[in-house]
Amino acid sequence: MRTTVGIIGGGPAGLLLARLLHRAGIDCVVLEARTREYVEQRQRAGMLEQGTVHALREAGAAERLTAEGLVHQGIELRFDRERHHIDFPSLTGGRTVTIYAQTEIVKDLVALQLAEGPPLLFEAEALAVEKPESDRPVVRFRHEGHEQTLTCDWVAGCDGFHGVSRDAFPAGVGRSYGHEYPYSWLGVLAEVPPSCDELIYARGDGGFALHSMRSPAVSRLYLQVPNGTDPDDWPDDRVWDELAARFAIDADWTLNRGPITAKSVTAMRGYVHEPMRHGRLLLAGDAAHIVPPTGAKGLNLAVSDVRVLARGLVELHRTGSTQLLDGYSELCLQRVWQASRFSDDMTKMLHAQPDGDAFDHRMQLARLRRITASRHAAAELAANYSGLPLPL
Repeated sequence: MRTTVGIIGGGPAGLLLARLLHRAGIDCVVLEARTREYVEQRQRAGMLEQGTVHALREAGAAERLTAEGLVHQGIELRFDRERHHIDFPSLTGGRTVTIYAQTEIVKDLVALQLAEGPPLLFEAEALAVEKPESDRPVVRFRHEGHEQTLTCDWVAGCDGFHGVSRDAFPAGVGRSYGHEYPYSWLGVLAEVPPSCDELIYARGDGGFALHSMRSPAVSRLYLQVPNGTDPDDWPDDRVWDELAARFAIDADWTLNRGPITAKSVTAMRGYVHEPMRHGRLLLAGDAAHIVPPTGAKGLNLAVSDVRVLARGLVELHRTGSTQLLDGYSELCLQRVWQASRFSDDMTKMLHAQPDGDAFDHRMQLARLRRITASRHAAAELAANYSGLPLPL
């Protein structure tokens, strides 16, 4: 097989890149190792920065998003049994965020891809990226029981943290930075209307809790738990009781309870690989960086990578210039490190530290009170949460 851009990974990053290239008249092929059913049901993020919404609209993939997405004006912080609203539009010059599940984004992009092209191969497992330094890199993959090759002008590695793309960087070419957090998230999906109009970030006596939603009828909630936690150790009643305790405030508010349909535990980590390009292989999304989910940056960072990458490939296609592609890694890493800093700040401010003492607890409260008492501090949080501008 032969194409201009070989895209490894059929998640939101790879699918959005394919969509943007297709609309610009650039041919590509997407290789996805999993089945369509698996990809469309994989539970992930659901908070979209305004720039992410714009990118999906630009790609012609926002019809359902516009109809069903829940626009939020801010978030609520809870601590010391108090509630504090952070109003994004008044602090950012009008920016908002939108709740729309990643599963739905993937469904939308898959449907467009299969209806309009370019080719999308499911159960096509990428085995290696070969000759990335040449002008004809090759992706070796297995599909329908046979090993095949895809010869490309460029390869986009959108295959996540455990994919093969990053392995194609020779030893000594890149450097990785990583951090493991001493706690995890127990996430639950519940068939119950949300108990809030906007996301609640809570620092309770037992640790962190987050109240999010997937739709007006489905709630998504998270609890800080120790690393190594087994979801089976958390029966439904225990989950609801602990959530209620961490969200508790001295006001008239009740946590809605209902059937829990899914439970999972997510480890918390930070990771950045530098650079994000080697030869004609360019990494995007989780293949290059992971952030703890507290700042809701993972999906949004992947989309911003893809927007920069697509602009670079379109510029090359239209003018022959590689200027944007040559600066791809540096441009993206500026945003990646700022998002990593913000996510780390939010994580450490809101989570109970397993080895922390009373001093650490009071420092966390002081940081939270700084945000709720200072317009400048609140504006800094709002600007980062709603999305910093692309470095272009």
